[in-house]
Amino acid sequence: MKILTDWGFTREGWRNNSRGEYLVLLQGGLLTGFAILPVYQLPGLKIQSTQLLALTWSVASILGLGGLILIIKGLIDLGKNLTPLPYPIENGELVQTGIYGIVRHPLYSGLILAAFAWTFFQLSLSHLIATAILLIFFDIKASREEAWLSEKYSEYSEYRQRVKKLIPGVY
Repeated sequence: MKILTDWGFTREGWRNNSRGEYLVLLQGGLLTGFAILPVYQLPGLKIQSTQLLALTWSVASILGLGGLILIIKGLIDLGKNLTPLPYPIENGELVQTGIYGIVRHPLYSGLILAAFAWTFFQLSLSHLIATAILLIFFDIKASREEAWLSEKYSEYSEYRQRVKKLIPGVY
């Protein structure tokens, strides 16, 4: 398939993980696991108040919308540079504008925020643990990606100092 080739996938890469192919598989597994994970709430954590329930749903909706905005804006701003691999595409360029001027990995940030929104909506302890695992995974994947980006783009180290990794203004 041409789109996979355009994204940088190769048969050799699948054999030796030269561009982070195994990280893409692990990401798919983690996201699938999150989606099918049963909700586990601590006993006695049921919200009885209608106002508190509305507040919980409102906060979860705002978090989910924030995650969706990060993902959509990240996809739009990345444009032709998009690849699921942490290895940059051959003819790509470093994007530092738009949402990428606020956070270096908005797609990862958006997925983490969406996962946290679902966790908050369900008040699910199992999903809170899974969200923490996603945060750790995306931090590791972003670090590997940044090593390759630093090799390819001389201006990446300045960009890295100026813009936070996953949480705008924080981390």
